[in-house]
Amino acid sequence: MTEKEGSASTSLHEQGNVSLQCPKLKEANYTQWAVMTETILKAYSLWETVFSTEGINEKKAHTTKALIFQTLPEDVLMQVAQYEKAKEVWDAIKVRYLGADMVQKARLQTLRSELEVLKMDENETVSSFASKLSGIKAKFKTLGTTIKDKKLVRKLLISVPKKFLPIVANIEQYSEIDKMPFEEAVRRIIAFEERLKSQDKQEDNNQGGLMMARADNQFESLHHGKGRGVQNYGKSKGQGSFK
Repeated sequence: MTEKEGSASTSLHEQGNVSLQCPKLKEANYTQWAVMTETILKAYSLWETVFSTEGINEKKAHTTKALIFQTLPEDVLMQVAQYEKAKEVWDAIKVRYLGADMVQKARLQTLRSELEVLKMDENETVSSFASKLSGIKAKFKTLGTTIKDKKLVRKLLISVPKKFLPIVANIEQYSEIDKMPFEEAVRRIIAFEERLKSQDKQEDNNQGGLMMARADNQFESLHHGKGRGVQNYGKSKGQGSFK
């Protein structure tokens, strides 16, 4: 299989007709790389070789290393090639791109601040804003911290514009927010957003109809007024001639 730019083709077995690919690791895409690589390793039942060093099948460990190695740039590969265990390779890459504990704590604080100030713009779609929240959640995960759904749900509810207040009030009143999956909250607000769009479209159509009707009425008034003027003028002229 030919290697595509920006991705590394796995040399493992295919599941059906689907061939899984890991992205190439770059300076600015560690979060995406870690999420994708972890998912693919789990799909091949290899993730255990990364989070544990005890009782690991040797063949699985080598397969995991090979899969990771082919995603790395040359300088990083030379740095981690010395490690025998897949977990050591993974941890070394993580330290290189995320830094030591102090740097990691600083990154976490930056992410928390980013999440705190994040607000949905008036013209922004719910789907777009939800993607931003999911992206921050993924970054927390790569730093070893998990954001629970209830925090994301509450953040979503307090961040949407005022036009969403009816659905926010409905969710807060009739749902258990602390148990609601983030995707469920997003789905319900998107449904409300679609209803708003439908109402706005209907109002625009009604407004357009009223404007057209008003213009027609004005035209008819002008037309009839001119007709009467001409008739009166002719009648006056005729009377004058007769006299």
